[in-house]
Amino acid sequence: MPNEMVTLSIDNRQVQAKKNTTIWQAARSVGIEIPTLCHDEKLEPVAVCRVCVVEVENNRTLPAACIRKVEKGMSVRTNSSRVRRARRTLVELLESGQPGIKNRSKALENDELFNLGNQLEIKQNRFTSLSKSTQIKKDLSSPVISVDHNACILCDRCIRACNDIQVNDVIGRAGKGCNTKIVFDNDLPMGSSSCVSCGECVAACPTSALTDALLEPNPDTLRKSKSGVKKKNRPVVLERPGENLSKEIDSVCPYCGVGCGISYHVNNNQIIKVTGRDNSHTQGRLCVKGRYGYDYTSHLQRLKKPLIRKERSYPKSPLSADFKTYQEFRASLRSSEWTERIYDVYREAEWDEVLEMSARRFMEIKKEYGSAALAGFGSAKVTNEEAYLFQKLIRVVFGTNNVDHCTRLCHASSVVALTEGIGSGAVSNTFQECLDTDVIFLIGSNTEDNHPVAASFMKQAVNQGVKLIVLDPRRPTIADHSTQYVRFKPGTDVALLNGLMHVIIRDNLQNKKFIADRTEGFEDLASNLVQYTPDFTSKITGVSASVIVNVARAYGCAQRAMIFWGMGISQHVNGTDNARALISLCLMTGNIGRNGTGLHPLRGQNNVQGASDVGLIPKYYPGYQEVEDPKVRKHFENAWGAKLDPKSGLTVVEIMQAALSGQIKGMFMMGENPFLSDPNTNKVRKALQNLSFLVVQDIFLTETAEFADVVLPGSTSAEKTGSYINTNRMVQLGQQAVRPPGEARLDGEILIDLANQMIDLQNDGENQPWFYNNPEEIWEEIVANTPILKGITYDYLQKDAYIWPEGEKVLFKEEFPLGRGKFKAVKFAQPHELPDEIYPFVLNTGRILQHWHTGTMTRRSEALDKIAPEPFVEMTKSDLSHLNIREGDQVVVSSRRGEITLKTKMSTSVTNGSVFIPFHFKEAAVNLLTSDLIDPDGKIPEFKYTAVAIKKVI
Repeated sequence: MPNEMVTLSIDNRQVQAKKNTTIWQAARSVGIEIPTLCHDEKLEPVAVCRVCVVEVENNRTLPAACIRKVEKGMSVRTNSSRVRRARRTLVELLESGQPGIKNRSKALENDELFNLGNQLEIKQNRFTSLSKSTQIKKDLSSPVISVDHNACILCDRCIRACNDIQVNDVIGRAGKGCNTKIVFDNDLPMGSSSCVSCGECVAACPTSALTDALLEPNPDTLRKSKSGVKKKNRPVVLERPGENLSKEIDSVCPYCGVGCGISYHVNNNQIIKVTGRDNSHTQGRLCVKGRYGYDYTSHLQRLKKPLIRKERSYPKSPLSADFKTYQEFRASLRSSEWTERIYDVYREAEWDEVLEMSARRFMEIKKEYGSAALAGFGSAKVTNEEAYLFQKLIRVVFGTNNVDHCTRLCHASSVVALTEGIGSGAVSNTFQECLDTDVIFLIGSNTEDNHPVAASFMKQAVNQGVKLIVLDPRRPTIADHSTQYVRFKPGTDVALLNGLMHVIIRDNLQNKKFIADRTEGFEDLASNLVQYTPDFTSKITGVSASVIVNVARAYGCAQRAMIFWGMGISQHVNGTDNARALISLCLMTGNIGRNGTGLHPLRGQNNVQGASDVGLIPKYYPGYQEVEDPKVRKHFENAWGAKLDPKSGLTVVEIMQAALSGQIKGMFMMGENPFLSDPNTNKVRKALQNLSFLVVQDIFLTETAEFADVVLPGSTSAEKTGSYINTNRMVQLGQQAVRPPGEARLDGEILIDLANQMIDLQNDGENQPWFYNNPEEIWEEIVANTPILKGITYDYLQKDAYIWPEGEKVLFKEEFPLGRGKFKAVKFAQPHELPDEIYPFVLNTGRILQHWHTGTMTRRSEALDKIAPEPFVEMTKSDLSHLNIREGDQVVVSSRRGEITLKTKMSTSVTNGSVFIPFHFKEAAVNLLTSDLIDPDGKIPEFKYTAVAIKKVI
């Protein structure tokens, strides 16, 4: 039996362990460390290096502790003279092939082989070293990872980390005998291979064969640890001359909604390295952004003092409008020219002046035009505490519910459909449960680019036998790992999903008991689906009838199935209908309320879930309590000591339209960049110019901040302590690692001071001053008014993460918040803007792996900028040929709203008649092309379907 316990002796200590436990695991459980070089607890043991050999009584040989299982009555010695002799010989042999090992070390982290040699007191190697003539030149082709084959001991940890953990399948072995080495793809330079620069291999490497290229090793700074062995998840940090010993601060990755656990390695108030935390829910995994995209925090363009627009700088116009090429834009990021431009338009000011000016101007607008003339855009990048303060400022002090954030641009339609269908907009299950399911149904998600660590769990699931069905008009790279990839015509999601449900009902695969016990509206749904036969659906979607049947049966026959989706579903004018169809597909098969089932819209930004949870949306107070419910409103009026607006506010796109029309006069934006993120950029520019007063709080002078009257320098996630909630509903605590630069301040402190300035000016006694001593006090106020977060304390979060509500990973086990789940019949409708003779191509927009959102952070990260420096438009070989365009040529892409110029990239991801452009690049701002038509329910814009024309630049 696997859980049977046995008793054994390890170094004369009685140890109890499960029968299938290895000696290495059993020893470690009682604090006895057995050194290893090829083994890592995250990897399957292979016993390649044999350094972990131990002596087992009555055994002639020395077994490897990493693979030898414990036995009842076994007597083990881990450090006997026989073991030390064998271990010493092995290490000497490994060191003999390491030219210059005595002068080599990793920057910031000790070499495990070198440390072990020191621990074993190896002074003089008895074996002949390789001659210098046999050394292999370092591979420095990757911007982030340095490869030194001479330091490699062929332990295979990098291979297993790449292929088994991240499942990228890049690293392998090649050659024979002494010529054996690790290789990337078919022995390509690392920088030319399919490597995605996640750095998992670097984290796994026990020598200096794979190191962070961003860090310059200095042999003179090497310091030995007392044990000589690297501690897991707590690397020994090296001291640099003239500097204090570095510190390591646990926090949360500032990028996507996966919320990977990270550790900042800090030296003299500067982040010098980021590593993944093995004890986090992501098990130490990171992507290229999380591991190498940290240096934006110390970028020379960080805002360090408040700014006020000079009188001569009106009317407003964009400062960076003339950066037409990526070379010009990149040059501006690293030159003094940009600073000079800023000071031509703005003057530096003291905090007292900018806060007084901001408060006075906002109050003047409120007094003259009413609260409805004010609005605020908050941020999904700040902490829960700061997002809560922001929405409270807008509601209590501004006096309006015109407050929103970027969820409106990503999953607003998903939240509306989920709330309508089951009563909650949150994910029902965690993404790690894909390892426990039978079928993963992944639609409208480029998961490896947008949520790479979540994608690694999906790929692991496939390797364990789980079926992965990927459905997307643009072929994402994760389709390479899929059991079935389905390409359908853009904008036909509803028809495809209806066709799948038709087959499930036709073939009697629906869960009749679940439908009867826990849902309503099935009859209406079924009657709506009658016409969506496989042949009918095939004509609309371009998917063959046989594929539609096979996919429907694969999902319908699964005992457990999970549905994941991204913005390919939500970012449409019919995005809510897309999500409604997914919910119906889930409900009709009963795939919800159990482990390994459910609905999971993958969240885009690091705290988009948390910002929504704490009320940074116009329709809801914290905890999704309705603004227009009198009882709810009364509760918050009592809690906040203020009279509150009884009407729901405007959304992001609606606020911009109101600014353009003159209805909105004043705005406060924190950490948002709508000039690049919102659709129809020309209209956004006019709206920003039309505002009477705009305050922007950010870390850089973003494209939006260029239109501000006042700019407030805020803080990055590395510079603050506070909580975040990831796509799994997991609350995690991020801790301050460095101080903000110059006179930049913590975002929460700025909000409190601005609120108090406005309250003082109001001087009517209606609102009481705000007093918070620290983020924990703000969190306690959030929890007191947000039932879904009940019981979560900082004391707990400092020890571990917590999934709301009440630690439940799986929601809706017995019932839905609505009681019964509601089926919603939806009909296919053509996209609003179809291609024609003038605009014959369909444009899709999205992200790429190396960049994030509007590029404000990632384009100021040296490594990420090197890997992905410029914008591009993906086109098929056939379309390029038809237009007499070659890959790399400059083209003008135009729509009914604007045009941009950028290079072409030949791709098999898109189909003939379709193109893809990432939206991170200011010099080719794709939202100049997109439409600001919105979904009538989710109020989300159409980003995934725009008719465009393409013309070669002559």
